[in-house]
Amino acid sequence: MKATQRFKKFLGWRSAPKPHITLNDEYYGHLAPFRLPLILTVIVMLIGTMGYMLIDGFPLMDAIYQTGITFTTVGFGEIKPISDMGRIFTITLIIFGFIVFSIAIGIIAEVVKKGEFQKTAKERKMLYEIARLKHHFVVCYHNEFTIQVTKQLRENHIPFVVVDPREDMEEIAKRYHYPYFVTAEPHTEEGILKSHLSSAKGVITLADNIADNIATIASARLYESEIHRGKKFLIIANAKSSEDDQKLLKLGADKVVTATKLMAQRINAMAARPDMENLLQEFLYKTDTPLDMEEGKVFKTSWLALKKIKTARFRDVANVTVIGIRQKDGRFIPMPKGDTIIMPESKLLLIGTSEGIAKAKKIIRKKEKPQELKYV
Repeated sequence: MKATQRFKKFLGWRSAPKPHITLNDEYYGHLAPFRLPLILTVIVMLIGTMGYMLIDGFPLMDAIYQTGITFTTVGFGEIKPISDMGRIFTITLIIFGFIVFSIAIGIIAEVVKKGEFQKTAKERKMLYEIARLKHHFVVCYHNEFTIQVTKQLRENHIPFVVVDPREDMEEIAKRYHYPYFVTAEPHTEEGILKSHLSSAKGVITLADNIADNIATIASARLYESEIHRGKKFLIIANAKSSEDDQKLLKLGADKVVTATKLMAQRINAMAARPDMENLLQEFLYKTDTPLDMEEGKVFKTSWLALKKIKTARFRDVANVTVIGIRQKDGRFIPMPKGDTIIMPESKLLLIGTSEGIAKAKKIIRKKEKPQELKYV
């Protein structure tokens, strides 16, 4: 380990993570036109220094200084008396200096006019910012769904990166307040690496057609196996029909949202139980609500498997209520009674505070009955 690395480790410094694609080649490629004026500047400085040393016998530092002030035409004058031959040499040096500066200014103007350098510099900065994200969501394709989804993500302070191949993504990002964006096809290697999917929590693909969603899901699952990721990506997709819904689930999506089905369920809930719908809207969908609702999975090794709900005493210990059980076969039991048996691999729908739910889920994960329950 180098001394600087040891010193940083001693101070507790952490180097900033680098993106998978740094754009260094493109970045330095835009600087290539500046090589010519730089080389000409070095050559003229060398020729000028040698000329003053040979013609008028200047010391090395005096020759370098005289060449510099002459070449840049700052007008400081002669630091020592110069012969006629030296003055002719000085005039030639001034002309060459003017030519080199004219070439440099022309190149700078051309690079600025094209705008490629600034564009690459902005994208490079964006990639380094994305590389610092942890447990973010990669939101694929910009459309009306994306606008609404990202609005909710921002309100809940969940980081996200929008990936879309449109050339005007920078203007779109400014208009709809996307803090991070990538201009690329989400299912390509470029899109995956630039969005830093390796450190993401999951993917939300909201394409207008099912083919793009299929390609994105397949690419994410393939990348997941390539990097040997321990925890699987959470992949959420949208679909237009129930047939597309089933296809995406079979191909690897964890959740699929069908707009028509979701709307029908919401309207049905409003019609059947309007008061309950308003209550859920008030307490579950607002960011400042103290209540939360999550699922807790009961694994085969959990002490709760094949036990009654009342055995867990969630309400006494964590102030949490079980409002539903989703069985392994997909069957849902709403508002189960205390004598209901908890089957292995089922999921308990818990409602309560975030701290209470976290405590309840910790109880569920235990392999043996927790001490705080044995003596209650």
